[in-house]
Amino acid sequence: MQIQVNGESHKFPAPVTVLELLLQLEIEPSRVAVELDKKIVKQRDWPRTIVNDGSRLEIVRFVGGG
Repeated sequence: MQIQVNGESHKFPAPVTVLELLLQLEIEPSRVAVELDKKIVKQRDWPRTIVNDGSRLEIVRFVGGG
């Protein structure tokens, strides 16, 4: 399965959920927002939202500071 994450191609052995994808990419889920195929996915929906072959994700990380 091939998907695009922030413009980079990634391969996965099978469809995954948004949450599984974040964990496999070692991205801290509590500090990001996710857009899947040009639609924002709410964090509460990540465990049941499937990322399919050919999908495009944009993952935006929150940065604190002052």
